[in-house]
Formats: sequence, C-alpha cells, structure tokens
Amino acid sequence: MAADSGSSSLQLPCVFSPKSRQYLALCAQDGRLRIWNTDSKTLHQEYVPSAHLSATCICIAWGPCRIVKEGPQRKKRKSEAGQVEEKADLLAMGTAAGSVLIYSTAKGALHCTLDGGHSGGVNCVQWHPEDTLLYSGSDDTNIVEWDLQTGKARSKWKADRAAVTSLCVSPDGKLLLSAGQIIKMWDLDTKEVYRKFTGHSTAVTTLRFATTRPPDSNGLYFLSGAAHDRLLSVWQVREDGKDKNSVVSFTLTDEPQHIDLVTSNSKEEALRLAVVCKDGQLHLFEHFLNGPCKKPLSPSCTVQMSDTKDSPVPIPLLAAALGVDTRTVMLAYGNHLQPVMEKVEINTAERHICLTRDVQTSLSLSMETAVSKVKTPIVNTKSRVLVPGLPGHQAPVKGASQGSEKRKKDTDTKEMSIAERLGEIDLSSVSIEKGAPKGTASLQTDNFAVLLVQGLESSDASILNKVFQTRKEMVIKKTVARLPLPAVLPLVEEVSITYPFVPSYRAVLMVRWLKAVLMHHTSYLASLPDLVTQLGVLYHMIESRVKMFHKLTKLHGKLYLLMTQVGVLMYRNEPSLCLLSDDYLLPKFKVDSF
Repeated sequence: MAADSGSSSLQLPCVFSPKSRQYLALCAQDGRLRIWNTDSKTLHQEYVPSAHLSATCICIAWGPCRIVKEGPQRKKRKSEAGQVEEKADLLAMGTAAGSVLIYSTAKGALHCTLDGGHSGGVNCVQWHPEDTLLYSGSDDTNIVEWDLQTGKARSKWKADRAAVTSLCVSPDGKLLLSAGQIIKMWDLDTKEVYRKFTGHSTAVTTLRFATTRPPDSNGLYFLSGAAHDRLLSVWQVREDGKDKNSVVSFTLTDEPQHIDLVTSNSKEEALRLAVVCKDGQLHLFEHFLNGPCKKPLSPSCTVQMSDTKDSPVPIPLLAAALGVDTRTVMLAYGNHLQPVMEKVEINTAERHICLTRDVQTSLSLSMETAVSKVKTPIVNTKSRVLVPGLPGHQAPVKGASQGSEKRKKDTDTKEMSIAERLGEIDLSSVSIEKGAPKGTASLQTDNFAVLLVQGLESSDASILNKVFQTRKEMVIKKTVARLPLPAVLPLVEEVSITYPFVPSYRAVLMVRWLKAVLMHHTSYLASLPDLVTQLGVLYHMIESRVKMFHKLTKLHGKLYLLMTQVGVLMYRNEPSLCLLSDDYLLPKFKVDSF
C-alpha cells in the first residue's frame, strides 16, 4: 500500500495526517504532491519535485505530530503555558530514483533530501515514534535507517533476496516488520531477525501493528495484505514461537489499497479496521483479538459511493480515516487530481450502504488565500478558454527593448486567426533539422502541441491533419510529452478512429503517435476507471489486427515456399530466367515486377 507502506507502480499514494486528520496528502498522475485541508476542503499546499516526471513519487508517509514553530509568536500567559499543540509537519516521500524527500508543511518547502542509501526505487517509508529516525525499503533488497538530524544513513542491512515492499515499526519503537514475500520481524537494537512469517504467495503491500504490546508477550498482533490477494491476515507473535500461521483473516472484495485502524490496547478492547479496496469500496471491521479464529471474517459494513445520474456510476473511494466516535469516518473520494473530502456518520448496523453524491467532473483547483494571493476570475461553467502555451510550459517571452521608443497609436495589433496561421505553415517544407538554412522557418514542438490541443478541443480536421502529417519521430515524442493530461484521452480516441480509414503510409504515422502516447502517459491512462469502454474502438482494432496477423504469417510462409519451388523448377529447365541467391532461387519476373 502506497500510503502506509509499499506500493505497486500504478498505485498512487494517498494518506491522511495522523491524529487530527487535518490534511490529506496525495501524489497524482502528474507527479506533484498536493496537500489538501480536510476542514476547508481546499488545496493547502502544492509541491513539484525537480524530477517529478523521471523520478516519480512511489510512497508517502506522515511523520509523528510535533510542536511546530510558525514564525514569531506572542508570549503566552502562565495559564496557556501548558497548552502546547502538536501538529503534523514532516512528510516523507520515496521516489523511483532511490532518494527520499522530506517535505515540511510548516515551511511549505522541502526540508531535506536523503540520498545515497539505495540503488533502486524506494517502495516504502516508515517513521520511528521518535521523529528523528526514518526507515526505507527499496528494490535493491536493503533497509536503510536514516537520521534526520544529520541527513545521513545510520545503518543499512540486507533484508531479503527479493525487493522490500512494506515496512512497519512497532508502537514502542523496538521492532520493525519488513516484507517482500516473506515477513520478517527485526530487533532494531541488534538489527537481527526476531521472527519469520510465511503465508503470502505475492508481494506483501501492507503491514500494520494491530495492538500495542501488553505485559504478556502473547498479546502482540499485526496484520498483512498482499498484491492480488482478497484477504487481510492477522498474525500473533507468540512467546513459544508457534506462530507460523495466521490466526484471523478478513475477507475483502479486492486488493487492499488504503488501511486505517484503531489499535487494541487490551483483550477487552476491539480492533477497529477500515479498508479501502482497489475496486473503490470501503469495508469496516470490528473484532476482539483473543486467539485464533477458523472462519474468515466478513466486514460488518460495506460502503459504496455513486453519482446522482439516472444510470448511477460508481465513485471510487481513495482513502478513509476512522474517527474517535465509532460511527464517524473521514472519506476521500473522486480522483487524485481533485479529491472530495467529507466526514460522514455511518450506521454500522446496516451491512451494505450506498452513498450518492453529485461530484463535478470539471477540474478546478482552489488554493487557500494564505497560500496564494492570485484571484481567479469567475467565468461561466459552459465557457471554454484557450490560452497560448501549455500548463507547466512557459512560452518564450521576448525581452522589452531598452530604447526610448514609444508605441505608435496607429499600430495594427490584430492577431492572426488559426486558419491564417495554418495557411502560412507548410509542414512538408518546414525544416526542423540543425542544418536548416537560416531563412527557413523552424516549427517548434510547442507549436505542434498548441495546435494539437486546439484541434482536439475544436474537433477541426484540418488542424489535426496538419499536425499528424509530421514524420519526425522525435517531434512526435516531444509533442506528446508536452500535452496536458486532459488532452491525452481525446488524442488516443482520435488516433483510434482515424487509423482504420487512412492509407498505409498514414497508418504508420498513426501508430507512431499511439506508441508515443503509451510511452509517456501509461500511468495516467491506467488510472482511468472506464478506460476499456472509452477505448473500445482501439481494443477492437488491435484484436482484429492480431487475429489477421497470424493468417498473414501463414500465407507469407506458403507463398515463400511456392515461389522457391517455382524458382528451383525454372532453374533446372532454364537457368537464365532465374535469379540465384545464397539462400533461395527466385524467378526473374518477380524481381523485375518490382
């Protein structure tokens, strides 16, 4: 699980801040870290790592709440001296490049970067109860213990033969759980294996301690979940070592994606568990951990969400956080670019609950006034604004001349229309190579991207044909890489619809565009819930071509064998009519025909 431990490559991390649940941190498809305020339902902060595209964020984890100094403060009275509020501040992010970024919400900037510990991508990060220590697990099969005061690794050891996909520190800070396919419990003082647990056939993605350690040593429980597994297993750490099998199993509808629990401090206190699955459903459990239970336990309540349309469409849940009250749950649902946060009261006496919400599909990120002073103009919801350049890419700005010339009032400042611009651009004669003459105009990839977005927005066939005529593979790749995410799916649909009805030489270009989209935007396309229905034409086309390819291969083999036999016969009768090669004989009329 990305939020709490490991993560699969297509799973986007999402996690609530501890205790007050004031913030929701998540990384979206564009590689940016966004922190939302759950009270005001607004975007609190946004951070763009320098390598957010090449070294994407794989996992995130909030540090323990601590006392945060936010600038100069007034001197407190004696009655207020003992009232010290601890807030969630530090946030650890593991990246695919092997580094760990520590972000501070109090500063609104990067706190430090932990480099040099891993040679592979960081799959999981876990904080020690003391906020100065951090543990990270990686594809390089190592675990690193970091000291945030020095920003360096204190210890590093090999955890297993396989990649480390999940970590969890015990509440007392003395034990560490690590897992790939085998779960190991480490003594943090000696860095030696204390216990081993086996039972998952796939990589373990979730590890959480379910109880605080009581005086008797048989009361320590933890739970684990694995990829493509619809069970959560609960393990008991026994003093006699007879803990080879799980004692309790919780049944789910899909792979666990986000987990929140309220630990059990004694046998008389039940474990409360909230699990958000990959299919977008929330399952609530409540169970007293007191020894083994033979039958798998079903959820006491299952929560689903849908919109308010005539034919309801499910709304995926992203994360859930249990409140102090047993009926209160904080939910995050929708999409990772603009999630919706809501605190709801759930009647757990009902086994199945479906919540209907009217979620707007349009993307409009709103920042808090304390963070940004830029005012957004109020426009009609039906209006659509096209601006030059692309989001995140600044167009080249010409510097103002330093002379004292003033603008003439009679100067014609009328801009050229899109049709006039297209009329002057001849893509077949434009040179984009380095050796092009100075007098020839050079069409940049920014222009291609702008024209492509405008063509997709307006469904203008002339604009799209102009852009799709380019044969430079590098230009195609750069253009697709500069596209904003909302334009990716319309481009794939346009290519899928156009491809079967164009000549063969144009079909090759269409394939290049489709290949570039799949190379740069696979993670975004895979996150769409209704991708199969939207790209049905493309799937049908690929399936029909694959079936036809097998028949064409057989036909090619038969024709090759037939022509070879004809060449042998003709060579025996009349050698002058045949073309002799090292491997085969071909009739001359076949060669001359080409």
